[in-house]
Amino acid sequence: MNAQEIENKVKNLLSQMTLEEKVGQMTQVDFSVIGDPKEQNAEDQINPAKLEDAVLKHHVGSILNAPLNRQVGSILNPSFTSANNAQSVEIWRELTRTVQDAAATTRLKIPVIYGIDAIHGATYTQNSVLFPQAINMAATFNSELAFKEGEITAREVRVSGLQWNFSTVMDIGRQPLWPRLWETFGEDVHLATVMGTSYIKGHQGDNFSAVDKAPTCLKHYVGYSYPLNGKDRTPAWIGERTLREYFLPTFEAGIKAGSPTVMVNSAEVDGIPGHANHHYLTTILRDELGFKGFTVSDWADIKRLYTRDKMAASEKEAVKMAVMAGIDMSMVPFDFSFYDLLIDLVKSGEVPMSRIDEAVSRILTVKYQAGLFEPKPLLPVAGNFAAAEAIETNRQAARESIILAKNDHNILPLKKDANILVTGPTANLLSAMNGGWTITWQGDAEDLYPQEKLTVLEAIQEKSTGKVTYIGGDAFDAPIDVQQVVEEANNHDVILLSLGEKPYTETVGNIESLNLDQAQVELANAAIASGKPVILLTLGGRPRIITSIAERASGVILGFLPGMEGGEAIADILYGDYNPNGKLPVSYPRNTNGITPYDYKPMESFEGNTYNPLYPFGHGLSYTTFATSGLKAEKEKIRMGENINVTVKVKNTGALTGKETVLLYINDVAASVTRPNKQLKAFKKVELNPGQTENVSFTLTPHDLSFIGVDLKRIVEPGDFKVMVGNEIVGFTVTE
Repeated sequence: MNAQEIENKVKNLLSQMTLEEKVGQMTQVDFSVIGDPKEQNAEDQINPAKLEDAVLKHHVGSILNAPLNRQVGSILNPSFTSANNAQSVEIWRELTRTVQDAAATTRLKIPVIYGIDAIHGATYTQNSVLFPQAINMAATFNSELAFKEGEITAREVRVSGLQWNFSTVMDIGRQPLWPRLWETFGEDVHLATVMGTSYIKGHQGDNFSAVDKAPTCLKHYVGYSYPLNGKDRTPAWIGERTLREYFLPTFEAGIKAGSPTVMVNSAEVDGIPGHANHHYLTTILRDELGFKGFTVSDWADIKRLYTRDKMAASEKEAVKMAVMAGIDMSMVPFDFSFYDLLIDLVKSGEVPMSRIDEAVSRILTVKYQAGLFEPKPLLPVAGNFAAAEAIETNRQAARESIILAKNDHNILPLKKDANILVTGPTANLLSAMNGGWTITWQGDAEDLYPQEKLTVLEAIQEKSTGKVTYIGGDAFDAPIDVQQVVEEANNHDVILLSLGEKPYTETVGNIESLNLDQAQVELANAAIASGKPVILLTLGGRPRIITSIAERASGVILGFLPGMEGGEAIADILYGDYNPNGKLPVSYPRNTNGITPYDYKPMESFEGNTYNPLYPFGHGLSYTTFATSGLKAEKEKIRMGENINVTVKVKNTGALTGKETVLLYINDVAASVTRPNKQLKAFKKVELNPGQTENVSFTLTPHDLSFIGVDLKRIVEPGDFKVMVGNEIVGFTVTE
């Protein structure tokens, strides 16, 4: 169905709809509104009376989330536990069929669009292929893997009967305290743009109505990821020039890649909550970026304009404010308050029918584009869900995402017959490698993880021919006998010290400091004091401070959140069955307040100021060595508006085959707005045999040379530019 046909159908359908039917389309409710808490995989989790009330009486246009299978406490209670649990693929197919069958009995038979947070695979479907989290995918610097992740995720979401994925996160991760850092592709605009758009293209293809494709959702528009105090859903102080330079480009790229939905920032920027920001939601998103799809609120955020932000004097005013700012669909999520209040607002003339028609037209258009009005049979499960090829792609993604940060005296790779003492709270937990949005919201229900997948400890035990001893508890916070570690160290050749964070996401993951838990520091000190070589492995979503430990360790591996195949991937690297090639997508701070991104401004490295992270952006070692040489720009001068080609040679100077990512940076030498010392503008990953050399070519466009000028418009100024690859620098001049 082409665009004109869809437009005609939407106009025709809209002309038949009542006000109530229209507002229903703008209403999204949680599964709990139509369901009853039952045990996992129960067939009768949908309550027929509740479903009828939602879909037939309130005309609900969208449902989200997995069924609630566990009793939970208050979010203010430290024992709060994730509630929404993954279901089997068969149960999901039954649940979504029941929902659509109900929609088919309505007067106009408008299908429901079912949304789910499938952020690293089909996260709420049991035994799906769960990839490394986004921070790890960025560390691969491999856009092909991001594309394949999108393909596999979309296919498994659709096989599950689900239709809309609340992914991918296009926020930039420049505040390491933020508990959703790991959901981003790191601190660099270009890297996040490339990885994010590759994922979208894989997920949607050329036609997201195909049976193995699905629409994506750009999150969280815009500025959400840069809270001043680092805590989730707290204010960001971002000027508009900075917003346009660092935070908008990824969303602009996602729109150009075809993502038809946008989820809105749960917090605020410069005093205006995301859900009330007409300038961002309409002037920029619609008028400037040309977004044609629909916007959806985040969880209960329209209500929060009243209850939390005190911007609205009542919940009714909050609904008016959000809808008039540009919100098309409300993730209410637990009742029909938005529906009732918006109907009242339209009837009283406070919200014009034209705004309702605009929002509903956008929603219906995406439903037509997604093929929901002409549903095709679901793909068979066999061969399309958890397929061997998909699992192997996942394993490769995990391998490429692991960063070897230190390798003194080539302590790694280990010999297979080495005697290893494994200790630390993250060594024997699948949840520590997956993080939030895994099977449950917080990803912390270790008992629900697939037991056939290997933890780091189990993967080491499977590969090792030597003695492997484990000292640690069965849970993250279980005490570890430090004295026993010291005593046992004498019987081993090396200690693998596995530290990090327990799983979390969103506000539950807020912390006061990047420092590691004191118990982990004490364990590390004892292990190092034993005199045995220590390999430090970190797992978790943020760069926790490890400086004093890393400086004394013989080897350091930064694992972050490598996903369900992470245990095997880490063991492959430890024993040399895979040559590591991951690169840091963030600057790893040396201390808690040492938060400076790699693309710092000149004054941040002037006089007494320095860029001095523990490990810089782009850092990552290999078991072989590489050298770049012969960096050359094809011209010394180019005219405004021209491209320029840059070439460089990269050689494997070591003894093993390996992969190297060539990173190209530029610097605008002098400009009317201060420019970063360098910015990544291109990268390419190459695999080379020992002694092999490859010529790598890049093309820099006018956009690569541009910045947001004094008048908040993107410009290129004439003048000198530097190009940097490795230790080499060449220059060229742009003339008018």
